[in-house]
Amino acid sequence: MKLNRVIIHADGASLGNPGPAAIGATIKDEQGRLVASISQRIGTATNNQAEYRALIAALEKATRLGTSQANIYLDSELVVRQINGQYRVKRATLKPLYQRVKQLQSRLAGFTITHIPRQQNTEAHHLAALALR
Repeated sequence: MKLNRVIIHADGASLGNPGPAAIGATIKDEQGRLVASISQRIGTATNNQAEYRALIAALEKATRLGTSQANIYLDSELVVRQINGQYRVKRATLKPLYQRVKQLQSRLAGFTITHIPRQQNTEAHHLAALALR
């Protein structure tokens, strides 16, 4: 399957900060059809680490699907602003995750990442919460 453009919604969750954590993501084609979803535990992590790990997992999956463009939506303002270069990545624990996202981004011809309210990210949030059960 080769997809030109995908729409990704991703979310990370942790019970405690740090605590048991999980990720969730949906990958849809341009017509809004679900192509793949992710719902998995990732061990112990902070909420910000989980947000990054959800984004990484979704980008890795989209890359394996052969996409060349990704429109990404997250409810983590911190992650979005760090990826867009508006905030510096200060925490040492987030730097390798940030670098991995930038590496995956460089493989794509087109890449946008947008902050959205939590209410618009319910599918990805549900998938992350499901994995925490």
